[in-house]
Amino acid sequence: MQLSEAERRQFDDEGYLFFPELFSPAEVAVLREEAGRLYDQEREEIVRESDGKTVRTVFAAHRFSDVFEKVARHPRLVEPAMSLLGGEVYIHQFKVNAKAAFDGDVWQWHQDYGVWSRDDRMPEPRAMNLAIFLDEVNEYNGPLYFIPGSHKGGVIEAGHDTATTSYPLWTIDNATMTRLVDQHGIVAPKGAPGGGIFFHGNLVHGSPPNMTPWGRTIVYVSANRVDNAIQQYKRAEWIAHRDFTPIRPLADDCLLAQDAA
Repeated sequence: MQLSEAERRQFDDEGYLFFPELFSPAEVAVLREEAGRLYDQEREEIVRESDGKTVRTVFAAHRFSDVFEKVARHPRLVEPAMSLLGGEVYIHQFKVNAKAAFDGDVWQWHQDYGVWSRDDRMPEPRAMNLAIFLDEVNEYNGPLYFIPGSHKGGVIEAGHDTATTSYPLWTIDNATMTRLVDQHGIVAPKGAPGGGIFFHGNLVHGSPPNMTPWGRTIVYVSANRVDNAIQQYKRAEWIAHRDFTPIRPLADDCLLAQDAA
C-alpha cells in the first residue's frame, strides 16, 4: 500500500491518517472471531480492567495467534509504516484493546512515545501506531480522541499514573491538556469495522470509558525503526518487545488465504 504525497503531508501536519475501509468485512470477521477466542484464555499477556474480569488489553497476540501474526506482517500496515518512518521496522508492541460494553475503562491522555522513551529508553520518536477497527466506533462507545498537530511539540511532561486504571501510564495533566485543546482542538475518527488509522508516536490521544451496550475493539501494531531499538528492558518482554528483526510483509490477501505464512 503506497501513500500519496497529499497523505504524507497530512500525516506530517496533523499526526494521523484515517482510512475508513482499510480492511474488508470478510477480513474483519476473521479478526473478530480470533479476538473473541483470545478473550477466553487465561494468560499473563491479558490485562483485565479494575474489576479483575473484563478484558482490557491482549498484549503480544501475534506471538500466540496465527491470525494476528498475519496482521503484524500485513502490507497495508507495514508498507506505510516503512514509508512514513523512512526505513525498516520491527514490532515494538502489539495489542488488542477491548473496550468492553459497559465496563471498558478510560485511557488517559498520553503520548505513546512519551511512554516508550521513559519506560523503554527508545532513542527517538521514529515509531508509530497502526490501528484497525474490529467494531463500529461511534461517538458513544469510547472512540479515540486525538489532538491534531500535537505531535509537533515533542515529548510533553507527564506523571506516572498507577491508580486511575488497571494499567500504569505516563499521563498529561489537565492544565496542559486544556492548553493543547485550545490550540489544536479534538478529533475522534469514527466509522465501521475495517477502518484503519496511522498515527505518530508523539500524537496526544486518549479515550473515554464505554458506557454503552456496544463493544469497541481496536487492534494496535506499534512499529519502530530497526535502528531506533529500545535500550532498556524493565518492562515485560510481551509489553515491550526485544526482537528487532525487520518485518517482512506477507501477501495482501494473507488474512483470507489458507496457506499464508
